[in-house]
Amino acid sequence: MKKQIFRDQQIPEAFDIKTPIVQSHYLIDGELRPWTGKMTQIVSPIFVEENGKRVKKLLGSVPDMSEKEALEALEKAKAAYNLGRGLWPTMQVKDRIDCLLKFVEIMKTKREEVVNLLMWEIGKTLGDSRKEFDRTIQYIYDTIEEYKEIDRSSARILLTEGVYAQIRRGPLGVVLCMGPYNYPLNETFCLLIPALIMGNTAIFKPAKHGILLMSPLLEAFKEAFPKGVVNILYGRGRVVSTPIMKTGDVDVLALIGTSTAANALQTLHPKQNRLRLVLGLEAKNPAIVMPDADLDLAVSECVLGSLSFNGQRCTALKLLFVHEAVVDAFNKKFVEKVNQLKGGLPWEEGVALTPLPEPGKVEYLRSLVTDAEAKGAKVINEDGGWEDETFYFPAILYPVHKDMKIYQEEQFGPVVPIIPFKDIEEPINAVSESNYGQQVSLFSTNSEILAQLIDPLVNQVCRVNINSQCQRGPDVYPFVGRKDSAVSTLSVNDALRSFSIRTLVAAKDNPLNKEILNELLDKQTSNFLNTHYIL
Repeated sequence: MKKQIFRDQQIPEAFDIKTPIVQSHYLIDGELRPWTGKMTQIVSPIFVEENGKRVKKLLGSVPDMSEKEALEALEKAKAAYNLGRGLWPTMQVKDRIDCLLKFVEIMKTKREEVVNLLMWEIGKTLGDSRKEFDRTIQYIYDTIEEYKEIDRSSARILLTEGVYAQIRRGPLGVVLCMGPYNYPLNETFCLLIPALIMGNTAIFKPAKHGILLMSPLLEAFKEAFPKGVVNILYGRGRVVSTPIMKTGDVDVLALIGTSTAANALQTLHPKQNRLRLVLGLEAKNPAIVMPDADLDLAVSECVLGSLSFNGQRCTALKLLFVHEAVVDAFNKKFVEKVNQLKGGLPWEEGVALTPLPEPGKVEYLRSLVTDAEAKGAKVINEDGGWEDETFYFPAILYPVHKDMKIYQEEQFGPVVPIIPFKDIEEPINAVSESNYGQQVSLFSTNSEILAQLIDPLVNQVCRVNINSQCQRGPDVYPFVGRKDSAVSTLSVNDALRSFSIRTLVAAKDNPLNKEILNELLDKQTSNFLNTHYIL
């Protein structure tokens, strides 16, 4: 039956893309400029029938830009910042907020277009695509409110040890922003929006998959922001990002992706002490299931944690350590739960497993399974590893050990390794020795056992989840990692700080300075030095 899930599918009229989308303009310096150069075709991971053959659906095309356009985008971003003297970095906080509000109001009108492209470009389900869009809108509103709160707390003059001072947060400069393909809207905007609202200017390169979904938003960027504040580049990273970094004129590298890509880009920068890094990178988050765990709860959370969006999340559970006393029962329940997951196309009701957007991903997952099997593991679910073009039914591997690739490498897909353990030191040591340190999930009903696990693990990862899967949200909580998993902290509050720096104006307490300060405050001639309170 599974072998027929992608055959003879009828595309609902509401979601069909009948005519490929040709992105014939690009945004630089506040202008939507026509593009007449080479184009890159964008195809879907979803196959359709054409002339009796199954082919990947052609969605459209985007500009294949060159070093020339990349350097021009950089020059326009630099000009808009103008060494901190530009309109945007010196603008009053309330005016930057008004620009963001204008942007989000236009963005909301593009919901259906963006959601449809999320489904077609990366295979995200209809429900999750809608959630991603709506969560992004809410993130923008929350960021605006948090920025108001930061500004309110700064709207006063301090006097300490005979020195008056006003302390605010100031921008850093030009930001190169690059988001991930698995959340090409939400996680990209979790970088871009706080960078912009703090007064930075940006060069923004969309993710390698999820490119076309930015097309409906180009007009919003153009209408809402002053010229040069947002510049959008299309093309291969090594062609457009490399020359930008080599100039040394980028002040912040904001990237969600791999540590390999981040390392390659930052080493190109000739002034690395000047370069601020805001990075969300790989993770190999484990679950640890103790013998006293509520197995039904643990299985439910581990299935969600390891296979939501086909396991293509940095916060996904990628290693399941299960105590040998309960591993057989856990495996049986886990397989039963996975077998209930519906594979299909993103708009189908109840679908949980969808095609994978990365070229070569199915082959890579197959190689992980082959390596594990050669070293003693077995696929314990009947249909595990079943393939259909870009679709891969989850393969549950057991028993897995540290000499297997799946133990060491971030699979970022639907292969679930289960590792039996006898001594709790085994999973604790695995977390400690790992190159990654984002999160861990603990499953136990005993508070004393949990306490013994929490205390060492909080010093190895940045979030310990009790009886629940690893996750990013709520967005007000810190999202960060140790080791090769992250640099800087992202959350509504922390992201604003990551893209800014504390700056102050100070004056000794004497009659002349008092008179000057009073005059500046009364006349409101400075956008920085003022006591205006934003409601």
